[in-house]
Amino acid sequence: MEYTINKLAKLAGISTRTLRWYDECGLLKPHRINSNGYRIYGQSEIDRLQQILFYRELGVELSEIGHILAAKEFDGLVAMQKHYDALCAKQKQLSSLIANVEKSIKAMKGEINMSDHEKFEGFKQNLINDNEQKYGDEIRTKYGNDVVNRSNAKIKGMTKAQYAEVEALSQQLNETLKAAFEQGDPSSELAQKACELHKRWLCYYWDEYSKEAHMGVVQMYVDDERFAAYYDKIAPVSSFASQNQPSAAGHLSGTRCAVFLRDAVRVYCDEPKNV
Repeated sequence: MEYTINKLAKLAGISTRTLRWYDECGLLKPHRINSNGYRIYGQSEIDRLQQILFYRELGVELSEIGHILAAKEFDGLVAMQKHYDALCAKQKQLSSLIANVEKSIKAMKGEINMSDHEKFEGFKQNLINDNEQKYGDEIRTKYGNDVVNRSNAKIKGMTKAQYAEVEALSQQLNETLKAAFEQGDPSSELAQKACELHKRWLCYYWDEYSKEAHMGVVQMYVDDERFAAYYDKIAPVSSFASQNQPSAAGHLSGTRCAVFLRDAVRVYCDEPKNV
């Protein structure tokens, strides 16, 4: 069955403007243009749009979705199973937060006592669940179950103050990395400050630090499109259509910020003082 842009928009519950944008940026092209100049979409476009909307629901950026769907190894069935697993994990996260809110309401009414640790338990568990959902397979394959489980246990054991510290540190890291990237020199003082902040941030999750592990992590940021997309938000790409075009600073878009951080950490780890 074929659909005009208006019918497809109504079917999918999105606007025709969104479909036109997907066409313009190359994410979803119509099957054909009819004699009246109308976009016509077929079954393959319907299936592709369903995948796009699932990824969008899970918070994946358009640029990343384009890379995922364009990959030669992309498998629609495998992707659908991952959507299912991710949505189940999301449901679990929401259930955990709802339970935390319910308990907080009872505590505020004086019906129960709630410790400071309990107040933040839901947030910490959500952080663990989110990391497992997005990157669990990769990091468990790369570092092993024991390492990941110890990291998760360390997160769950964070005090209220430590949780606040790591949140503030993450913000400081991103701001410093953005400013360093705009300078364009991975060896600059500001870039090396970002590396030091990144090391401190990692140590909230790791039992011990090593240069080799630090380099392995930032290389994974470059190799894995999901990590790359996160760091690209720090130095945003103007649009999906501009991917792989040189920027004003002379960098390439796409994984540019992740590449910059990796190169900066290479310099950082080469310094004898950084142990």
